[in-house]
Amino acid sequence: MTTIGFVRHGITRWNKEGRAQGSSDIPLDEEGLKQAGMLAERLGVGEWDIVYSSDLLRAKQTAEILNGKLGTKLHLDSRLRERSGGLIERTTEEERVQKWGPNWRELDMKLESHDSIISRGITFINEISEKHMDQNVLIVSHGAFIKHLLKVLLPGSNKDESLNNTSLTSLVKCESGWNCDLYNCTDHLLKEESLKL
Repeated sequence: MTTIGFVRHGITRWNKEGRAQGSSDIPLDEEGLKQAGMLAERLGVGEWDIVYSSDLLRAKQTAEILNGKLGTKLHLDSRLRERSGGLIERTTEEERVQKWGPNWRELDMKLESHDSIISRGITFINEISEKHMDQNVLIVSHGAFIKHLLKVLLPGSNKDESLNNTSLTSLVKCESGWNCDLYNCTDHLLKEESLKL
């Protein structure tokens, strides 16, 4: 049985500011590093056989922290990068409205197409599913990229909730495709939240 775990990278300053990150190479902030550490503590040693990560810094830093705990091999792959944000990268919603007007979404913002995201994502998934049959593969990537991929891997699942930073989503290979046994889970962050109360 092949299992794939998707992890969205830890939080960044741009996440907090609402800036479109896309393919911009933004590091984790202090909280993001701490989130990755909490997820690393949650993941069991021996539970995951290998880790793949986007080569963008925020995902790579998250993966390195996880891999430090898991002690597996880490592979970077540019196919796991976030959707390229074109002209909107580095901007907030307010800045986009100021620059292009309230209907900016109707303009050609040079964003990477859905087909391009799916093409590189599914090629990667098919490749690792064959290469790591009956293993548990952890993939560290980005919110929009993972959501686009899940819509194809889990047709009709209605999982539209935005993925939280360092959330874990787990898929298990079955005869008819993939089943989701965990979605957008951030239980490892609950301890931190309870300390803030």
